Amino acid sequence: MNPENFRELLGPLTTLMGTWEGDKGDDIAPSDDRGTENNKFRERLVLESIGPVQNHEQNLHVLRYSTKAWRIGEENTFHEEVGYWSWEPETRLVMRSFLIPRGISVIAGGFADKDTREFTLKSESGSTIFGICANPFLDREFKTLSYEVKITLIDADTFSYDEVTVLQIAGRKEPFQHRDRNVLRRVKS
Repeated sequence: MNPENFRELLGPLTTLMGTWEGDKGDDIAPSDDRGTENNKFRERLVLESIGPVQNHEQNLHVLRYSTKAWRIGEENTFHEEVGYWSWEPETRLVMRSFLIPRGISVIAGGFADKDTREFTLKSESGSTIFGICANPFLDREFKTLSYEVKITLIDADTFSYDEVTVLQIAGRKEPFQHRDRNVLRRVKS
């Protein structure tokens, strides 16, 4: 793919290509006793273009990604995911579809222009468009009600995300706001 065409083809995802790292991650999550814990973490994110994806009249431009996160001071990962970021220039639709090894998949979507510096993607449980699917245990004990992520492209080599996954935890009356945030810096183009 010709680098001069990236802005046109990948739109708001252009800046995201590359390898990123951040060590200021903040994770507010359910603890083992189903209370609340706060994990500080570092992560590594790799996004690479797989080029255009044609589906009849639909024309998507796609980045494949993988991410791993480690609690500060620990060697073993506590979170991994793999998936795709897609942009459809004709409709301005941005999508993120991903899998987490614990047995959950999410497709989230929103809209952004090619030069947008900030955009939000959303997903809801039970929806057949931008929905969430989980294994029986997670659906019963930690049901994901919704997912939302806000991406802010700070400059050519820095971006941040702020995501909230709303969970209905068995035994708790109020939904739980599982929140992850980090600022990532490019370490490789």
